[in-house]
Amino acid sequence: MGHVIYTGKAKQMWSTDDPEVLRVVYLDQATALNGKKKDQIQGKGQLNNEISTLIFTYLNAKGVKTHFIKKISATEELVKKVEIIPLEAVTRNIATGHFVTRFGVEDGLVFPTPVEETYYKSDALDDPFINRSQILALGLATEDELAEIWQLSRQVNELLKALFAKAGLILVDFKLEFGRLGDGTLVLADEFSPDNCRLWDQQTRSHLDKDVYRKDLGDLTPVYAEVLHRLKKVLEG
Repeated sequence: MGHVIYTGKAKQMWSTDDPEVLRVVYLDQATALNGKKKDQIQGKGQLNNEISTLIFTYLNAKGVKTHFIKKISATEELVKKVEIIPLEAVTRNIATGHFVTRFGVEDGLVFPTPVEETYYKSDALDDPFINRSQILALGLATEDELAEIWQLSRQVNELLKALFAKAGLILVDFKLEFGRLGDGTLVLADEFSPDNCRLWDQQTRSHLDKDVYRKDLGDLTPVYAEVLHRLKKVLEG
């Protein structure tokens, strides 16, 4: 059965009989503002698990190295054990959210090339922005790892922009996390769901992501269910 190794804002990590494999349990919990806002939302865990399973299976098939192995239940999946690099790699295709408030630009501005930002993963410090020299000084990642993180992020961006476009969605921005396998190989980790990306409807520009919860725009579950429905239609026919 294993034991709980870590409980985060939306997932639990459990050990398994294989020391190199972990069991992920998705929780029915929504958080915003680094956990300052928190609610239980029935069905959210299952939706995130299903969406992330579809995305990671797609990325694996396209040659992207990830920690994902397989889904084992409605709310559980198996992943390779990794040492998480405490960095969040954020890619922005369109200006919105904090970028707009920080730089005073128009919400919805489409960038000629994606904006790439790195943040230090620490709730206690409110996930501060961190630059390359700071990352190297703190020993969080090597030059080679940083180069690979952004090479993989760009690959994911191109693959998922096209995938979501087929589903009638715009991939506005997203956050990725990476980890090291036992042999040092760097892989994409965590999850990919509307919890860690922004998706807009192509026609209406309505939010189909966690901004619905952040901004109190309505119920979250139907929004995530719509994203899942559209992805299944594209990926499974």
